[in-house]
Amino acid sequence: MLDTAAQPLFSFRGPMGVRVDVVPSFLLLAGVFVLFDPSVRALGFFAMIAVSIFLHEFGHAWGALVQGVSVQRVVMWGGGGLCYHGGTPDPRKREFITIMGPLVNLALWAIASLASTWLYGQLDQGAFNGFSSDTGWEIAWQLHLFAWINLVLFGINMIPVNPLDGGRLFFFMLWRVTKLETASRIAGGLGVVASVLWIPAAIYVFITWGYILFFIPSVQHHLAIYRGQSLP
Repeated sequence: MLDTAAQPLFSFRGPMGVRVDVVPSFLLLAGVFVLFDPSVRALGFFAMIAVSIFLHEFGHAWGALVQGVSVQRVVMWGGGGLCYHGGTPDPRKREFITIMGPLVNLALWAIASLASTWLYGQLDQGAFNGFSSDTGWEIAWQLHLFAWINLVLFGINMIPVNPLDGGRLFFFMLWRVTKLETASRIAGGLGVVASVLWIPAAIYVFITWGYILFFIPSVQHHLAIYRGQSLP
């Protein structure tokens, strides 16, 4: 995993007064897009990913603050984003904080999809007289792309492996219906298997679709969960 604790390149106050740190590894994410396609369109694609990740993390932040849980900061790094918030002994509060990030992506997908579909329909009917046809189609396409980005982010985040949200939600779900020890063994064991398979899966994804996954789940961390020495 890349270093999320590195000295920030810069910091600023985000929504709800939460500090946002942008660390050097975040530039790697931008550099990959420029390397493969040094164009304005590629930079725009990266910007949409960055905005989607940013809003995802502030979904977590809102989920914490609205329940009275403190939020220290949000970090934008090469593997995406992280929201650092205070702990809570209530598993339901943890569930709510965790699920709010993916739900933000799902909401952005729905809104952008509806807007894109509506705009495509209007353009097909010849609406917006005096409005550049090329500009209209480009906006509709960018909305479609933004929707697709958020749907993919939602899907990836729901994979039941740590540090993804799906890994935590899977653990909390198990904890609801079983003992803590049983939940830890099931979630940790599945995480170990997923971590081992992650590298060949990442290679396959890169060869097949050209996408790069910028983090690798920790086998050691999932073993600690399995042994009851750590929580997701």
